Amino acid sequence: MDVERVGKPGFNQRLLALIHLTPGMAGFFIFIVVPLIASLVISLYNWPLYGEREFVGLQNYVQLLSGADPVFFKVLGNTAIFAIGYTIANLVICTGIAVWLHSLPEWGGFFRILFFIPVVTPMVANALVWRLMLQDNGLVNTLLGGVGITGPSWLGDGNWALVSLVMMSLWQGVGYNIVVLAAGLNNINPSVMEAARIDGTNAWNRFWRVTFPMLSPSLFFASVMTVIGGFKVFTQPYMLTKGGPGDSTNTIVLYLYRAGFSYDRLGFASSMAWILFVIIMLFTALQFLGQKKWVSYDA
Repeated sequence: MDVERVGKPGFNQRLLALIHLTPGMAGFFIFIVVPLIASLVISLYNWPLYGEREFVGLQNYVQLLSGADPVFFKVLGNTAIFAIGYTIANLVICTGIAVWLHSLPEWGGFFRILFFIPVVTPMVANALVWRLMLQDNGLVNTLLGGVGITGPSWLGDGNWALVSLVMMSLWQGVGYNIVVLAAGLNNINPSVMEAARIDGTNAWNRFWRVTFPMLSPSLFFASVMTVIGGFKVFTQPYMLTKGGPGDSTNTIVLYLYRAGFSYDRLGFASSMAWILFVIIMLFTALQFLGQKKWVSYDA
């Protein structure tokens, strides 16, 4: 048998592979690459939905980054606070629930499905339900009043409105990371945990010395995806608070949406989208650099 001939694909094999790859690559080029290039070009223009377009170079970026637009840094701060707070709360809650469900072999699957249901339900409908619940005379304040607690104005106070966004987002999104972490826990060899029990370790030490290192790759993946999702938050503030009161819950994606389609400034909105892209890339790069210190792939 000619080993060299077997090891190298022939022309027909390469052609067949090209035919199979063409639909996916065409879709990627048409729906990803072309819009990316187009948005970069648009960001260099004063580009209204209708009317004449004027080339302005980097003026849109300068206006945003120089502070000439006072709202941008406000919405950027709101987005960062939401993304970081949501990510930390999400990972802590999901890790606790996933570990707890892992200890329930009979009911764990049922509860994982229960927690995952909000992930696949329409976010717009969920936001409307939460808006009704969090009104001043809504269900939440009614229940709090029943136990003698005066509930805050969840959607009328800027600080509480941001907390409300985080709570609603946690309810909507924790199920996804629970499934991810549950898969990581299932890959841990039970004999390792049994050996740790025989050595006399308690549950807390077993988690930090055995479970956490072996679960760290799944936690790293969950953290990266959650941070990216947190910076791209749009539906929750749009449906729950409309970005208010004031600009206290206005996020960068909501602001760029309004800039493009309400204020007719597509170039300005595209420049914000590219700044957001760079910020997300920087946060992701920092996470990949930081993983070397706490993520273990040796298990």
